[in-house]
Amino acid sequence: KYYEDKEEDGRACSGVREDLRQCLLESSCVLQENKSPKQCLREGHCRSLQVTFFACKRSMV
Repeated sequence: KYYEDKEEDGRACSGVREDLRQCLLESSCVLQENKSPKQCLREGHCRSLQVTFFACKRSMV
């Protein structure tokens, strides 16, 4: 996790993107409450990775 042994997909911030994706898919919100990752993200799950991802994307501009 967190950039180690990641397959780079060529897109900007792909490591953080993958970590955010995994965080959401492994969250209790998705696994136990059966909500979509998008709903869980809106509710504040994995917030620190979301902030990091957006900061990374912003730095690309």
